[in-house]
Amino acid sequence: MRARSSGADSDLHGRLDALYHQFNDAQSVTDPIQMVRRFSRAEDREVVGFCAAALAFGRVQSVLNSIEGLLKVMGTSPAAYVRAFDPSRDRRALDHLQHRWTRGVDLAALVWVLRQMIDRRGSIEGFFADGLDDGAETVEAALDAFSTRACGLNLDAIYGRVPSRPGVSYFFARPSSGGACKRLNLFLRWMVRRDEVDLGVWSRVRPSQLIVPLDTHVVRVGRCLRLTRYTSPGWRMAADITRSLRGLDPVDPVRFDFSLCHIGMMKACGFGTKQRDTHCPLRGLCRPGRRNLRQGAGHGAQGTG
Repeated sequence: MRARSSGADSDLHGRLDALYHQFNDAQSVTDPIQMVRRFSRAEDREVVGFCAAALAFGRVQSVLNSIEGLLKVMGTSPAAYVRAFDPSRDRRALDHLQHRWTRGVDLAALVWVLRQMIDRRGSIEGFFADGLDDGAETVEAALDAFSTRACGLNLDAIYGRVPSRPGVSYFFARPSSGGACKRLNLFLRWMVRRDEVDLGVWSRVRPSQLIVPLDTHVVRVGRCLRLTRYTSPGWRMAADITRSLRGLDPVDPVRFDFSLCHIGMMKACGFGTKQRDTHCPLRGLCRPGRRNLRQGAGHGAQGTG
């Protein structure tokens, strides 16, 4: 934690814990995970969860519309669709889809990459776990290895002549590049944690190894609460905020992520604004008067990978 007393830590833990229980509700917010929850089978939740998290950039309604369009193509069993995906037969079925700069061909490439993962290791989890050190404190190295190996899978069948930076690579950010890997960390949170919000589909990664998905709200609230010394969003800030939260809950530090997001989404955090902490449920524990947010929260989800 950043220059806090043990009493302040205790107060923060108690208030964040109360917020966690308040917001630990599957229907508490319109969120892509609600679309994943439509499916009951673990293999479908894993596939839909990856696709939904991959598309979680931009306006919420646009994100939901794009996921809906992809699910319409995939049908009632997205996992079965992926396992049977044949590029020569099926890639054109996604041509009509587009999400911001992501084209239908990039989504076809994503489905093809997921099929290759499942063919090789039985599941996305199996492919991810190949790079996981059980004793590692966090998923950083495993995530880097996962994205590197994913981008090394065959793409010729989709793109023909593969571009130097194919669109599908946007779905596989790497911590070593400095980005926060927000969407991949969001997917991991959904898969690894289990409560009323998160699904707990995976068993080979521990909740204690997760890194907080860093979006604009977590940046703002995290800085206001002095959970990080960094001012610019990226992997270092995400890891730093997680390290501070681990001081409050070593077993499941990322459980506070949903609460921190809600404070920001409610516009309750007054960091850098005239309202200061007048609407904040964590009033008295933060430093809302600072205004040096130009590097910290200007880019939102799009700037954090």
